[in-house]
Amino acid sequence: MKNVKTAPIRSLPVRTWHLLLAVGPGIFCIGHTIGTGSVTTMCKTGSMIGMDLLWLLALCCLFMGFLMEAFGRYAVVTGQTAIYSFKKHLPWGRAIAILVIAGVVLAQYGACMGILGLCSSMIVEVIRENAADSILSSYAARLLVAVLIAAFLYGLLLVGRYSFFEKVLVFFVTVMCIVFLVSMVMVLPGPRVFIRGLIPRLPQVKGSFVLVPAMVGTTMAAATFVVRPLLMKAKGWTIEHRKAQTRDSCTAALLMFVISVAVMASAMGVMFEKGQVVEKVMDMVEAMEPAAGNLARVFFFAGALGAGLSSLFPIIMIAPLLIADYRNGKMETNTPMFRILCAIACLVGLTVPILGFNPIQAQIVTQIGGVFVLPLSIGAMIYLVNRKDLMGPYRAGWVLNMGLLMSFLFSIYITYTGYIAIAERLRHLLESRV
Repeated sequence: MKNVKTAPIRSLPVRTWHLLLAVGPGIFCIGHTIGTGSVTTMCKTGSMIGMDLLWLLALCCLFMGFLMEAFGRYAVVTGQTAIYSFKKHLPWGRAIAILVIAGVVLAQYGACMGILGLCSSMIVEVIRENAADSILSSYAARLLVAVLIAAFLYGLLLVGRYSFFEKVLVFFVTVMCIVFLVSMVMVLPGPRVFIRGLIPRLPQVKGSFVLVPAMVGTTMAAATFVVRPLLMKAKGWTIEHRKAQTRDSCTAALLMFVISVAVMASAMGVMFEKGQVVEKVMDMVEAMEPAAGNLARVFFFAGALGAGLSSLFPIIMIAPLLIADYRNGKMETNTPMFRILCAIACLVGLTVPILGFNPIQAQIVTQIGGVFVLPLSIGAMIYLVNRKDLMGPYRAGWVLNMGLLMSFLFSIYITYTGYIAIAERLRHLLESRV
């Protein structure tokens, strides 16, 4: 009788690691999407209105799947990148490409300021809890930690290789994925809560309407899919990788949904029933301890920090990547321009820690601001992915076109609600100063 070899039993962390290694360029999409801005938005949503916007999150992740598929299919079939194709193939292409670059970079730089401020604030608050006799003031400590984080990430970016960047993000995202799922399990709401959350309805709680465009801004970030063709080209994917890129798109969209649900459900489980609302990520970290023990608190802190680092890493290099895309459609990570623009992004990110602003407020507004470039980016790709001279037999079919059309109409509506939300914020700010 022959010996039958059995597959080795892998632990959950090992299985998660191998799953994320299989994601490919989608790992950058997760890194762009799930940062401390997303964690903040999901925490605030869960603590303020529970799972009532679960339907919106599911819709956003579904649309993200269509968008990543469209941009990815275009990349592997034509061998061209998004920004370069906008410039080359669209009417008024140069203007459209420049507008998309400007919109994405401004939104991402705004997010960088908020995320770096949030990460430094979380670390300092934990340190001061365990070392109350710190010789540094709270402001100085936050600034010092922010500088160290920026210097650490900039040092990693100097390596200048896509394969290395991908492994760094796989590590950050793995940590984030595992700890948020564990945190959710410790305070898991009942199944009825999730089912009720899938029924579409807008929140009625005062001040919660701003969460709608903020959630869309953090989940359907234009940077996520606009950079995708550039990353696929850097990885060497061609038309032979059509199925791989589709699988990559679906896996990335699914992981975005799962991680976001875990954060939202955790916030609901520990704060919603008590009527407490998250104003900063540390509110959520502190609330985890009495609800599920000190271990849950540590897990959630690690997840929030992993989310911040996984988001900051691709944000810092967004400007040089898009500019290189505009110039020649190639990913250039060893040039002086790449290093200089990454250094500028790090300095921009220090704005919130230097000025001492509340990073939560900065983060929510930048998430809203990210929706304004969505319709332009989506509309441009709908045009390109349907051109027979570019796509041949692989141009978009009716399923993909329906998904893209719904995404486009949805982005227009959300852009309008984002405008209303920002106008309301500015009005309240002006009224409070009068």
